Amino acid sequence: MIRRLRWKIVAINMAMVTAVLLAVFVGVLVSSRAAVERTVNQRLMQVVQTGRYDASLPGEGSAAPCFVADVYPSGTVRLSGSSYYQLDDQDAMAEIVTACLEQGDSSGILRSYHLRYLRADGPLYTRIAFTDAAQEDATLRAVVKMCLIVGVAALAVLLGCSYLLAGLAARPVARSLDQQRRFLSDASHELKTPLTVILSSADLMQQTAVQPDQQPYVDNIRWSGRRMKRLVEDMLTLSRADDGRLKAAMVPVDLSDAVVDTALRFEPVAFEAGRQLSYDIDEGITVTGSRDQLQQVAGVLLDNAIKYAPQGAGVHMTLTQAERRAVLTVENGGPPIPPEVLPHLFERFYRADGSRTQGGFGLGLSIAQAIVREHKGTIRCESDRRSTRFIVTLPAGGKK
Repeated sequence: MIRRLRWKIVAINMAMVTAVLLAVFVGVLVSSRAAVERTVNQRLMQVVQTGRYDASLPGEGSAAPCFVADVYPSGTVRLSGSSYYQLDDQDAMAEIVTACLEQGDSSGILRSYHLRYLRADGPLYTRIAFTDAAQEDATLRAVVKMCLIVGVAALAVLLGCSYLLAGLAARPVARSLDQQRRFLSDASHELKTPLTVILSSADLMQQTAVQPDQQPYVDNIRWSGRRMKRLVEDMLTLSRADDGRLKAAMVPVDLSDAVVDTALRFEPVAFEAGRQLSYDIDEGITVTGSRDQLQQVAGVLLDNAIKYAPQGAGVHMTLTQAERRAVLTVENGGPPIPPEVLPHLFERFYRADGSRTQGGFGLGLSIAQAIVREHKGTIRCESDRRSTRFIVTLPAGGKK
């Protein structure tokens, strides 16, 4: 639990840091692109105004290669420019100038030719200055590369710092939970012995002659003692789950046989409660795990279904295998569970009926979830107007 909490804190921190870094890097890239475009356009503007394609801006080193096209109303094009370009290919130059004029913008990029241009219309002719866009692309690629390097390094450092800080933040929670677990474990052990004595004494009284007017008191002692003993056992089970001591010997288990055995034990319980218990179990489904613990899961689900189903309603249990997964479903009719309640069903001591008229302590589903997790499975609840279903999925072997 503490491990999950620690990594949850780390995940939240890293998500926030990643979002901030992305925003910063996007801002850097946008501003860098704007700065590069502004610098190149200034260079092209100087070329347009002076006609000097070999000039450079103040403070710059060598200028990017440029060429100029003067387009006259008659359609004549006069070219001049750096020796970097092959200006004697008149057809290619005409295509470039035509593409620029067709775009209609005063500045932009000819992607198909990888050229940036700046156009200025004059009284006698239109002057268009061109320069290779490779240099600005290289600059932007360098900025992206630098951002990636800085981002990865920053995330790595922040991941380590976040992990350490999350450990410090989770330490008080771990201490509190450890004290709580020790208290529950110690209290449960301390209560177990006197409860055993009380139940043994009540059973002995039941076997001896008891006055009729005293029989209700004996029955109340036995009922309350068994109820308290069950609570103590559930608390011990959860304490073992928290300490990682819930693990049992994992051996091949005939889940079909174990579930049928559990259903048979609950048939008289359902009959006395006025519910109709039915089951449809595929034969030969095997899983790796603890038979006793898996039967405990099935028992918890059946007990809940019988307890919360309306009088006369049906409780149906199925066990099937889908590919390599065993699927155990316990379904009962009745009103649906409110959507706001569903996320809390597996919390400890949580009771869907706040009036607590149904008995129980709100620990059964928590225990079932802990056992299912130990068996590398999942458990969930679905509820609609027709019925409520608890579905357990476990890794399964082949059928016998």
